[in-house]
Amino acid sequence: MERLARADAKEWTPLLSAATAARANAYAPYSKYAVGAALLCDDGTIVAACNVENASYGGAICAERSAVVAAVAAGKRTFVACVVVTQSDPAGSPCGFCRQVLKEFAQDMPILLVSATSGARRIVRLAELLPDAFGPNDLAPRR
Repeated sequence: MERLARADAKEWTPLLSAATAARANAYAPYSKYAVGAALLCDDGTIVAACNVENASYGGAICAERSAVVAAVAAGKRTFVACVVVTQSDPAGSPCGFCRQVLKEFAQDMPILLVSATSGARRIVRLAELLPDAFGPNDLAPRR
């Protein structure tokens, strides 16, 4: 969305607030790395979530995928923007798994990465994070 082209645009404020609030609920007793994410759906709905770790590390789920799962459970399947709030400086970026899951529901979208530590912000595009991505359009048509 072109109106979200700048990291300081006030249009990001509701998404950033939702991601920051979700981050406060992160369950990260092992890594101590709390993350919050918020998705803007094509109908204007905002869905936010946090990372949830597990003693069986493979059972952990990132904030971005948690947000996708919550959105899909609510019937939302098209995302137009995302905010990810991490404690690292510069702000952390979605992992490979999250990039691929986001690609399932968005060909491309702006993603605002925010450091909760310094407040530093930068915008990346999903297509930049996952170039030459494999997605739903690459599969054979259903019969």
